[in-house]
Amino acid sequence: MTETETEFKTLMCLVCGWIYSEKDGAPSEGLAPGTRWDDIPDAWTCPECGVKKEDFTMVEF
Repeated sequence: MTETETEFKTLMCLVCGWIYSEKDGAPSEGLAPGTRWDDIPDAWTCPECGVKKEDFTMVEF
């Protein structure tokens, strides 16, 4: 299965509950629709609570 065939993930910040959908991206945060979680820069932080990506605890559902 290629990456384009892989389903998009929806993830949630366990600190504040902010939802990130790879399909929808977060355009207001500079993340275009289709941006995979793994492709988001390590320096990125949660727009709601400021948790760093390296410390970001996410759940896939």
